[in-house]
Amino acid sequence: MNQAGVIEYEEMLRSAMLSNNVELLEELLSDELIFVNHLGQWVSKEQDINAHRSKSLDIAGIEVLEQEIKLFQELAVTVTKIALNGSLATGESIGGEYSYTRVWKDVEGKLKVVSCHCSSSV
Repeated sequence: MNQAGVIEYEEMLRSAMLSNNVELLEELLSDELIFVNHLGQWVSKEQDINAHRSKSLDIAGIEVLEQEIKLFQELAVTVTKIALNGSLATGESIGGEYSYTRVWKDVEGKLKVVSCHCSSSV
């Protein structure tokens, strides 16, 4: 595992979120995923993927503003500040700056997100 590889996986995840690519999300997210969203809600892999599958969350743009990566043997921790915009199925617009902390784990030569936390940025 190296920094360039982690950046590549972060970009694959960003791309999958933008295109609602459920198949790629299935590959990138661990079955044991623990995700705490910006509202403090605990979200499972299935719940996260279903939001993309049903398009109840439609992300139109994700711009990476800052990113830091720390490597730890078979784990990598990324802290990424983004500007996000999109809409909900209700038609409500969403957007703002958010910070994501992700833990990536090497599973048989492929990285998977095992934990993620999102919060609003100021």
